[in-house]
Amino acid sequence: MYAAVRLRGGVKTRQDIKDTLAMMRLDRINHCVIIPETSNYQGMIRKAKDYIAWGPIDAETLAQMLENRGKLEGGKDLTEEYLSKNTNFKSFLDLANAICEGKAQISDVPKMKPVFRMHPARKGLKGTKRNTLEGGDLGFHGIEMKTLLNKMR
Repeated sequence: MYAAVRLRGGVKTRQDIKDTLAMMRLDRINHCVIIPETSNYQGMIRKAKDYIAWGPIDAETLAQMLENRGKLEGGKDLTEEYLSKNTNFKSFLDLANAICEGKAQISDVPKMKPVFRMHPARKGLKGTKRNTLEGGDLGFHGIEMKTLLNKMR
C-alpha cells in the first residue's frame, strides 16, 4: 500500500492533472489517501508527481493515522469502540495490518471517510517546488514517508 499526500495547490494546474488528483480524492492541500500498488494508480501517481508526495506505508503509521485522523460521516472521530461494534477488527492496529496485507480496505469500515485531513507539517517542509532528489518534498519518499506522515500527524 502507498500513502499519497497532496502538497501543492491547484492554481495554474493543467486540467488533466486536476482530474487525476480528483480521481485520487486529493482535492485539497494536506489531504492523504491510502492507495493500492496497482498499475492504474501508478499511472495516476506518475501524472501527479509534481503535486504529491507518496511512499509505502507500514501498519504502525497507518494505525496512528487511523487513531488521530480517522473520521466518520458527520465529522465524528473513528474510535476502537466503533471498530469493534461495526467490523471484525478489535483495534486500529488490527485494521492497519489487514489493510497493509491487502486483506481489507478502508471502505470495509462503514461510514468511514477515505481521506485523512492531515495537519500541516510540524517544523515545515523542505520545499514544495522540488522533488526529493533535489532536496524538496515532492515525489517518491520510500521509507522516509513514515517521517513525513509523522510530522503531519
